[in-house]
Amino acid sequence: MYSKAAEAGGSIFNRGKFVERIQQDTAGWDVIVVGGGATGLGVAVDAAARGYKTLLLEQADFAKGTSSRSTKLVHGGVRYLAQGDVSLVYEALRERGLLLQNAPHLVRVQPFVIPSYSLFNQGFYGIGLKVYDWMAGKYRFKKTELLGRKTINKLLPTVEPNGLKGGIIYYDGQFDDARLAINLAQTCAEKGGVLLNYFKVNGLLKGENGKISGVKAKDLETGSEYELSAKVVINATGVFVNDLLQMDKPAQDPLVRPSQGVHVVLDKSFLQSDAALMIPKTPDGRVLFAVPWHDHVLVGTTDTPLESSSLEPTALEDEISFILNTAGQYLVRKPVREDVLSVFAGLRPLAAPAKGTNSTKEISRSHKLIVADSGLVTITGGKWTTYRKMAEDTIDEAIKVGQLPLKACATANLHVHGFAKPQPEHLSVYGSDAQGIRNLMNQRPELQQKLHALFPNTAAEVVWAVQHEMARTIEDVLARRMRILFLNAKAAIDMAPAVASIMAANLGLSEAWQQNQVKSFTELANQYLLTPYAPVDNKDIRASKVA
Repeated sequence: MYSKAAEAGGSIFNRGKFVERIQQDTAGWDVIVVGGGATGLGVAVDAAARGYKTLLLEQADFAKGTSSRSTKLVHGGVRYLAQGDVSLVYEALRERGLLLQNAPHLVRVQPFVIPSYSLFNQGFYGIGLKVYDWMAGKYRFKKTELLGRKTINKLLPTVEPNGLKGGIIYYDGQFDDARLAINLAQTCAEKGGVLLNYFKVNGLLKGENGKISGVKAKDLETGSEYELSAKVVINATGVFVNDLLQMDKPAQDPLVRPSQGVHVVLDKSFLQSDAALMIPKTPDGRVLFAVPWHDHVLVGTTDTPLESSSLEPTALEDEISFILNTAGQYLVRKPVREDVLSVFAGLRPLAAPAKGTNSTKEISRSHKLIVADSGLVTITGGKWTTYRKMAEDTIDEAIKVGQLPLKACATANLHVHGFAKPQPEHLSVYGSDAQGIRNLMNQRPELQQKLHALFPNTAAEVVWAVQHEMARTIEDVLARRMRILFLNAKAAIDMAPAVASIMAANLGLSEAWQQNQVKSFTELANQYLLTPYAPVDNKDIRASKVA
């Protein structure tokens, strides 16, 4: 069991303190948000920023699902423009600009290069991207340019040169999705919100009139169960949106159809560039990205309709083969299975039309906002880039449903927790919190030790994740606080024992907890590898000295 004493401290983002707040609450909440991914966190931030008493409940860790498994792009959507979805692109381009403005420590301008192997394609995509620039208006990042063959070769030295005619450079955004999720949760807490991970909603409370009056929830760490009242309940559970809808009305048809996207991670030598490679239309009609990310290369993605959702989806062999084979058509060095450092899958919560369809091209990327007869507000669809606008629309509707006092949205210019100018170091993703980590290392020099020879992350970051970012498991730290699992699953396995020891010391947990955590994390991390890997002794850090 977790030690409350071990959790005592000055951090406003503290699970023990949040649990105490719901235990002490007798008046109920204005808004309860179910779901701790991009959508739910955005909704909770919007509600708390307007001054509403806000509670968010997440069954796993924040951004455990889809929201930590994206292509890491903040973009208007070149693909959506080609499909004629002009309104979505307008909205996304504006939100892209606001994200860069409000979270500059996590969002950056990313150049994309489209190599062209025909002059017609260069002209066709060049015109389209000029329109893309024009649509962005004052939120435009940089100007699209048509480039010659030599310039393309300099920008992307590893791109296939045979038949290359030239290309196009345009600019979109890149970000760290899970880090943004944590910072949004912290922002909500700073505005008075309460957020709990590993807190599962397993039922809805209803009055005699059939209207929803709250939720039944269980603390998965302690087994304690709660009935929590609210003026309005918001279903923001992403690919699990149908589960809550079924709790409300068991017979209704599913609202969401999941689509799986897969990414493989390679060594940076495959790209050797700060620019990303973008293929807008592969021979089979799909889109391919190869994006530099945290000193590695992220390659994807696929678009595979699925029948069911999972917290830990698995990449299909066909998807892995498609990515490797297609990337090999455009890179001088052809990636093979042995080159893959990590592979991960994510499920997109696509809002499906009433009629059945098996093509994700026919499923809307725009968000859907639905109010049930019971008063349950459901928000689904959309994408990371537009999370803020989705939240604004949702709370505008929740005000009506819950008869809340009318208050205007306050997030368009709200700085996200950690707001700071980016720095050329790995701690830059912590923004203004980076100084707190440096202070830890100065106070306790043993925390300066690196967790692995291949990565700059230190023991101090584990302590920070536990004390200030509500990390509860090894997976929370290595998957979503540090991103190592997504970058190099073998390295993550090697780090696990040291991370477990540091966490146990800071949370007051036992040796048995450490052993169970290392075992379960190793099993999980092997799902991110194409061949099984047995952990080795971590010689980079002696956990007992830094715990």
